[in-house]
Amino acid sequence: MTADKIPFASVIGLLAALVSTALMGGALYFQYVVGLPPCDLCHWQRYPHLVAIAVGLAALASFAAPRLAYVFALAAILALFVTAGIGVFHVGVEQHWWQGPQECSGHIPAGLSPAELKKYLFSAKMVRCDAIPWSLWGVSMAGWNAILSAGAAIVLSMGVARHVRETP
Repeated sequence: MTADKIPFASVIGLLAALVSTALMGGALYFQYVVGLPPCDLCHWQRYPHLVAIAVGLAALASFAAPRLAYVFALAAILALFVTAGIGVFHVGVEQHWWQGPQECSGHIPAGLSPAELKKYLFSAKMVRCDAIPWSLWGVSMAGWNAILSAGAAIVLSMGVARHVRETP
């Protein structure tokens, strides 16, 4: 099968998988090369990318069954929207618009005994979700994930909608 004969839904799935692969690659670069460990919310943003990669590749592999490929492609687009939403939530936590999960914001619960406080502090995670360790043009990594994931999901959704309208 040549590239020009790959069904549209398989191409959309592949594009979603490529976007998520690039964003995951960037996250892993910052983690392992730059040395910025991810917080819990950073990990949460990665899971939908893994789903988008898996179902996007499944859409590509389903080229012989175009309807199934569409299901996988739409699932990949949905995963991009989900990670964008988590990214927006993470940005809100970073900007202190709302509180994030207690385990990653560094807030100490009130009313702890000295022994409980010591145990809490020694078991607390060191990477805070409400801190911004890196930004570009005032946008954090969580913000870039939200922008790029949502942008890709919107463009791919528009492509699907156009294709569905134009298909007899």
